[in-house]
Amino acid sequence: MNIFAKSLLSKSQSGQRMFASVVRNKLEAKIVEQQKVFSAFKKEHGNTKIGEITVGSVCGGMRGMAGILYETSKLHPIQGINYREKDLYEIKEQAPRAEGGREPLPEGVLWLLLTGEFPNEQELKEFQSELYQRGHLSKDEERLIQAFPKDMHPMTQFSMGVMACQPNSKYAKAYRDGVHKSKYWETTLEDALDVCAKVPRIAGLVFNNSYGHGKPMPDQDPSLDYSANYARYLGIEDKNFSELMRLYLVLHAYIYFIFINFISDHEGGNVSAHATHLVGSTLADPYLSFAAGMNGLAGPLHGLANQECLRFLLDFQTKYGTKWTEHDIRDYVRDTLASGKVVPGYGHAVLRQTDPRFMCELEFANHYIHDDNLVNLVKACYRVIPDALAQTGKVSNPWPNVDAGSGALLMHYGLNQFDYYTVLFGVSRALGVMSAQVWSRALGLPIERPNSLTLNHLMKKVKNEL
Repeated sequence: MNIFAKSLLSKSQSGQRMFASVVRNKLEAKIVEQQKVFSAFKKEHGNTKIGEITVGSVCGGMRGMAGILYETSKLHPIQGINYREKDLYEIKEQAPRAEGGREPLPEGVLWLLLTGEFPNEQELKEFQSELYQRGHLSKDEERLIQAFPKDMHPMTQFSMGVMACQPNSKYAKAYRDGVHKSKYWETTLEDALDVCAKVPRIAGLVFNNSYGHGKPMPDQDPSLDYSANYARYLGIEDKNFSELMRLYLVLHAYIYFIFINFISDHEGGNVSAHATHLVGSTLADPYLSFAAGMNGLAGPLHGLANQECLRFLLDFQTKYGTKWTEHDIRDYVRDTLASGKVVPGYGHAVLRQTDPRFMCELEFANHYIHDDNLVNLVKACYRVIPDALAQTGKVSNPWPNVDAGSGALLMHYGLNQFDYYTVLFGVSRALGVMSAQVWSRALGLPIERPNSLTLNHLMKKVKNEL
């Protein structure tokens, strides 16, 4: 860039800063005042009903409001997440497995989410073959993904990688050709299966682009299942890691995330599921809607929970080393709470017992992983932290959720690229949100158009002035 261009850029940037400061000065006093009004209003009227809902629900991000028809999953306060009215223990027991494996195959669970039942042996075999064929990416698509900047965040690459495949949307073509709305679900299913089949390959290319140091990524292997191929894309040949991927993808097909003890919405209402559903309600094709969901998943309040939990464990190890005791854990929890922080990975606003997903992870660790200090720390925390939190009298449910242990399991197999963990979520999410989109189209669900209120309008409603 020449000196003149640099000078123009400098003036332009300076002008933007000056303009921003003028706007900031104008807004600052107004915002400070309105923050106080908003806070006081929520505190006084949080439980005040406006029709059938409360002020707290309106001001709290529609928390707890029942407003979405979502066919494929539901959260139970005791059983945890249910897929098609089957809890995770039933799924682990009944779902098809890889030969010699213990964990459910994601392909079988995808079939369950779509149809409400598990496939028989022949159906599974044909479905796996179909997903393998659908999982192919063109050379142009692969070259485009591989051309992304190496320092671009993996989630940005993942979302863009999905969009790179969007021109091949079968639904978009059918819509342009005038297909009848009663048939929307058919090409939505085609796209949904394509998205589910392609995301492991896209995610593998993103991993290789970010961390592969120029090494070629292996091609799809038709002799391997969905998860085993994905594990190979990540450069991990350990068969037990393929088992972990099978479990991981099934557990996270639907996410009811807890970020440092604050629960987000769940089932179809969490950000990534709802964003996918919302964009899909405009009749956007599944590629567009899934990419929107992934952009929501990339937000730190939604997709970083397991990283925060893992950081908590690693910081503990930094302080106490590898010869820690359970007394050290109690001290660390006490110090964490005394500093005004919370213990990530523990507590849930809906569940009233340990998250079944955590128990599935713990069972995996007990069977496959031995003498790993970090995994042993997860187990020790499970023995210590619930009681320590319960003694505070401030936590209604002090039990661990899925994020308390997942990062330690990934690190055991050498997957320590933290920024990539959310991409793993993204691959698993495809199974859930794409199944739901097929059913949204099948039922002809309309575009979402919720009403909204200004704070002044809401205050007037509380005073019965409207």
